[in-house]
Amino acid sequence: MGVPFLSKAEERPVYIVPVHHEVEKGLYAFMKRAFQEAEENEAQLIVLDIHTPGGAVDAAGEIGKLLDETDTRTVAFINDRALSAGAFISLHTDAIYMVPNAQIGAAAIIDQQGNMADKKAQSYWRSAMKSAAETSGLDPKYAIAMADPDVDLPEYNAGRGELLTFSSKEALETGYSKATVNRLEEVLQYEKAKGAPVVKVKESWAEKVARFVTHPIVVPILLSLASLGLILELYSPGFGLPGSVGLASLLLFFYGHLVAGLAGYESVLLFIVGVLLIAAELFLPGGIAGILGLSAVTGSILLAGDNVKWMGISLIIAMAVSIAAMIIMVKVLGKKMKFFRKIILTDSTNTESGYVSNVSRSELLEKIGITKTPFRPAGTVIIDGERVDAVSEGGFIGTGKKVKVVKVEGARIVVRELEE
Repeated sequence: MGVPFLSKAEERPVYIVPVHHEVEKGLYAFMKRAFQEAEENEAQLIVLDIHTPGGAVDAAGEIGKLLDETDTRTVAFINDRALSAGAFISLHTDAIYMVPNAQIGAAAIIDQQGNMADKKAQSYWRSAMKSAAETSGLDPKYAIAMADPDVDLPEYNAGRGELLTFSSKEALETGYSKATVNRLEEVLQYEKAKGAPVVKVKESWAEKVARFVTHPIVVPILLSLASLGLILELYSPGFGLPGSVGLASLLLFFYGHLVAGLAGYESVLLFIVGVLLIAAELFLPGGIAGILGLSAVTGSILLAGDNVKWMGISLIIAMAVSIAAMIIMVKVLGKKMKFFRKIILTDSTNTESGYVSNVSRSELLEKIGITKTPFRPAGTVIIDGERVDAVSEGGFIGTGKKVKVVKVEGARIVVRELEE
């Protein structure tokens, strides 16, 4: 029995790219790598296996642009839900397929606090959703209703104040879905790619780490751990666990943002320069190096993120955590920074430690002596054969005069002239 002949189309692979969990810049970096690999291997089809609650709008925009620019045919296989940014990504593919219980829609912009974004951002997002639907030849009113709760579509249970979310049946009725399928194999059959080699792209370990550490919630936690660890290290002898945790958090932060394509090596270089300037502040006067160093470190972190506003908020959170830690260490635990112990003199030259600021000559009180030099009002007097520096009570005393010590204040000896 001979080997069946395979056409060139059948030999070209189909790439399956998972779009799972939240949409963020780490996902974009992974998808960019997957698309490049698919194009290099002359894939005939890229299938996005979508199951996401949504995510970052800017990341979704980058992914939508990636889909628009690829020459390879792309389809969305929604095997559960494609909400918010997931719906936007799906609309940028050449065709959408949904399993029976799948959903697509509810694409409003939500800020970091879970509230609806401002009107400017909402207007941009409505326009983006409308444009995505029109480019795919779909009725844009449904895409707008997915992003705008003020659009009234009661026939799809989306009255005013509610976002439109399509079931697989409703998506099929409106043309948003090409077909309702049960398995991926049916998608390939509809796309005339049945029997083609299937390549399932998987995230590398580095990409998984990058997606995790670039998550908007994880970023302030990492920066807080970094600042807290380094602050606690200043109160600990040697270099131990707090400092290790702080450095590891910073390394994870920059590593994840580098892998995700958010940060360039210039931000890492700026961070290193900042650290060196802060270290130089220990040896240079004036405080200029320290100020420049802190500015460089802050700038490097802001540059590493894709959202400067959120990175700024994350830095403020980290600073608040570090300040709270310093207050607790100093006020509650009574700790002192080992850093300052090295550059500040903490020894006290007190009497309890065996120190005396000067020698008291109280034994000279009431003794009689002869002036060796004139007193104007300071001079020298001979008392019991000893030259003693003293002062008069204010008047002039000539040489060779008899005087009496009337007051001793530490090393200050006061004499008074005696009448002949």
